[in-house]
Amino acid sequence: MNDIYLIRHGETEWNAQGRFQGKLDSPLTETGVKQAEAIGRRLAGLGLQFDAFIVSPLGRTRQTATIVAGLAHLPAAQWDDRLAEVSLGTWDGLTHFDIDAQWPGLLDGSTPFDWFFKSPDGESYDAVFQRAKCWLEERRGVTVAVSHGLFSRVIRGAYSGLSKTEALSLPVPQDVIWKLSSGKIEPVYIG
Repeated sequence: MNDIYLIRHGETEWNAQGRFQGKLDSPLTETGVKQAEAIGRRLAGLGLQFDAFIVSPLGRTRQTATIVAGLAHLPAAQWDDRLAEVSLGTWDGLTHFDIDAQWPGLLDGSTPFDWFFKSPDGESYDAVFQRAKCWLEERRGVTVAVSHGLFSRVIRGAYSGLSKTEALSLPVPQDVIWKLSSGKIEPVYIG
């Protein structure tokens, strides 16, 4: 059985402000801590034996993982750079307003989802997709993974064989556990 239980980190201060974090960080809000606690309790309640606990090395995912692991019986966390959020380069840490002000017109014609890949020095969708695909191909056993909003869209899209547009339009709530199993994706917990 090669099941993945995919979690997004809890809400952060910058999430609440509408600021894109990318490779930068901000701490969890009180809501984010509660989201992580609820996910930890739900994972514990599944009564499963987990083979791996793999976490993005960024601070917000580490903070979420620490809370989740304190409530669920998980193996020691392994940090994996491939689970890190997509970098927008110089746009990391900015809001849409900031980007529009500093790069007028660059986001014109963008959808709510494809703008992430219009940064002049950020990661490309193809590179991010390959990172997700390689990570998925290595999974064995039952894995809990803590990652990020945009990257979790790409992971689920790669797993399901979705187009770029379909993958980028997937929902990314911070209080859901997604189960990837036998080619299907379903929520096993929604807060």
